[in-house]
Formats: sequence, C-alpha cells, structure tokens
Amino acid sequence: MRRRSLTPFGETEMEVLHHVWALGEATVNDVRDRILEEREVAYTTIMTVMKNLADKGFLEYRKEGVTYVYSPAKEPEDVRHGLIQDLVQKVFKGSPMSLVQTLVTQESLSKEEREEIRALIDQMEDDDA
Repeated sequence: MRRRSLTPFGETEMEVLHHVWALGEATVNDVRDRILEEREVAYTTIMTVMKNLADKGFLEYRKEGVTYVYSPAKEPEDVRHGLIQDLVQKVFKGSPMSLVQTLVTQESLSKEEREEIRALIDQMEDDDA
C-alpha cells in the first residue's frame, strides 16, 4: 500500500516556494543562489522543482529570451489554508478543535504566544459581534 504524503510538496518544493514568495518573481538562478547560502544544490534540481511547482499550479512563468521567470500563482495564505485544511482532514479527522487543542497544549508554546492566540480569538469574537 502506497503512503500518501500529508502535503502535496516535498521539502525542496516548499523551500523553493518560500523563496519565490519572498522574491516576488525569480529565475532558477535566483532561487538556487539563495539556497546555496544554506546548502549545496544542483541547478537542474531547482529547475525541475520549479517546473513541477508550475505544473501543480503553484507557480506561473513567462519567458524572457532563454530565461524563465517564475512568480507565485497562489498567495502564501491560500496555500497555507489549503495545507491546514488537508491536515485537519487527514490527521484530526476533520476536527479543527483537535488541531488547536494539540497546538495550544504543547509545552513549547510560550506565554506570549498563548496571549497572542487569546487576543486573536478575542478579535475574531469582536468581529462577529
């Protein structure tokens, strides 16, 4: 039985997507240069990943001479929302409450982070009023 990933992305795909979001638009070299600051990666690897992200609908591109210039096809918030929706369905059996409960009961959540979450919920309740 083949295991399905929790996300439609591999690690490098998510890394590349973050770089394109940060840059607004980017060539393969632009993204590779940023990744090279952290680790070694082949040009062809980044080229393939960017093409795959375009094929999946997360990037779009235009051709400038012989160079492809990529830009986001989806906003970061839209991608995050979709990933969280999938996570809630796959891991928490469709229960957002279970996800939130898991997040807020972790020992690694600082007092400041808990206060920010409370303020966010309070703001949402004020918006509903």
